[in-house]
Amino acid sequence: MTEPRVDSPTPARPPNRAKPTPNALRHALSGFATGITFVAAEVEGRTVGMLANSFTSVSLDPPLVSISFARTSTTWPSLQQADHWGISVLGQESRHLIPLLSRPAAQRFNDVEHEIGGNGSVLLPGAIASFVVARDTEIDAGDHILTLLHVLDTHRDPQQTPLVFYASTLHRLAA
Repeated sequence: MTEPRVDSPTPARPPNRAKPTPNALRHALSGFATGITFVAAEVEGRTVGMLANSFTSVSLDPPLVSISFARTSTTWPSLQQADHWGISVLGQESRHLIPLLSRPAAQRFNDVEHEIGGNGSVLLPGAIASFVVARDTEIDAGDHILTLLHVLDTHRDPQQTPLVFYASTLHRLAA
């Protein structure tokens, strides 16, 4: 017996629209809530790092995550020199660190406790989750560079609550 054929209706075509401007795209994407991470490494004896909200899971087997870096970033060229990075996911308990980690690169680690691993990865104690990663692949992605990272180690503190970046501001999740 053969299955009956079901024809699905042809989806309506969207009206012709102009390509979104970078500001229009940024505004629309601000409607997508993300977490906040701090990506850091030791490079040539100095600690470098930056906040990033483009962190996402890619694969469980093999364990891969990704982060996108703007080509205009002044920290990215330094991070790019390191083979291993630490990624600290900031929760509500780390909210006070955001202004400190947003300072100019030379001041970013002043008064910020951090741990340097034997492989040069740098993590923030008290993060809601942390990942030690090795750079895997870089992909040209327009004005950004999409970086795939192989996960070497993880830690998660289930007692903490997340910090959410939405509409270009920080929020807490309501129960």
